[in-house]
Amino acid sequence: MAWTSYQLILAGLMLVTGSINTLSAKWADNFSAKGCHGSGTHQFQHPFLQAVGMFLGELSCLCVFFILVWRSRRSPEPTLAPSEPFNSLLFLPPALCDMTGTSIMYVALNMTSASSFQMLRGAVIIFTGLLSVAFLGRKLEWNQWLGIFITIAGLVIVGLADLLSGPSSGKNLSDVITGDLLIIMAQVIVSIQMVLEEKYVYKHNVHPLRAVGTEGLFGFVILTLLLIPFYYIPAGSFSSSDRGVLEDSLDAFCQMGNQPLIILALLGNISSIAFFNFAGISVTKEISATTRMVLDSLRTVVIWIVSLALGWESFHALQILGFVILLLGTALYNGLHKPLMCRRCQPDSEETRGLLQGQQTPINSDS
Repeated sequence: MAWTSYQLILAGLMLVTGSINTLSAKWADNFSAKGCHGSGTHQFQHPFLQAVGMFLGELSCLCVFFILVWRSRRSPEPTLAPSEPFNSLLFLPPALCDMTGTSIMYVALNMTSASSFQMLRGAVIIFTGLLSVAFLGRKLEWNQWLGIFITIAGLVIVGLADLLSGPSSGKNLSDVITGDLLIIMAQVIVSIQMVLEEKYVYKHNVHPLRAVGTEGLFGFVILTLLLIPFYYIPAGSFSSSDRGVLEDSLDAFCQMGNQPLIILALLGNISSIAFFNFAGISVTKEISATTRMVLDSLRTVVIWIVSLALGWESFHALQILGFVILLLGTALYNGLHKPLMCRRCQPDSEETRGLLQGQQTPINSDS
């Protein structure tokens, strides 16, 4: 079945904005500018402030949702189904997971390459699968278990590529290892978020834009308030600011004033996360969840190519092998092999059927 022009635009928008999201965050990290304390220039490393910007992008999805509600009410034929009553505090635990996982990933992005950052995020299917068995009582099929083991092999290869290419790219080997481990740790937290969403949020049939926006609201408010104590908490070598604290927000604003391109990079990160969530939800609705998964994997290639072209990282053949293996593991886990094995696929499990028909997609956003 051929795609319509609208579907092609949505797919392209998701691929482009998803790539811009990671690349703009890495672009901001690569800048060096003078801060507030007058001791020369230093690298822009403000992961928690960047995470606040990401939640601001998610929060904008809530604005889009209310615009859609307003248009639906003014339309002769309502286009949105009425929302079921639910307690917004149900989104607080997933939002806390999102806040923690996102902040850890922004810290890790300072230490490792953008392409490895994106590839290692594939570890989320390992922990989501295991936690769904433990807490949701789900039984994984053979292809999902195989997909998990193949994904583990892919992660090992990507990690090995980082170890081999780290010194040649000018990165400290210990930083690369720490960054990769932090990304894996963050995926454990993200998988907890996804399990919480499925257990407590899906059953209320909440519109995805409202779900993402509500989590963004909680994350934005809580993390913004946390920036105050973070300004005084020592962080040692993890901080690039002169004061050596966990997050020096004032220093970040001084660096933005001295290097306006940092503002452009941060605006790219904020706006891209908003459009990426909208495009991802629309792709699931208009095409399928499997298409969304494939496009999400393809953006890793875009990020890798752009990073190589800009000289942000060096080429290593193991990364290609690692990406292919990760892609294979993700495809197996999501049941993409079934349409290839039979002309008329009849998935056995409700989960696989939903994935193949574009249903029950995780409402989890990206960073």
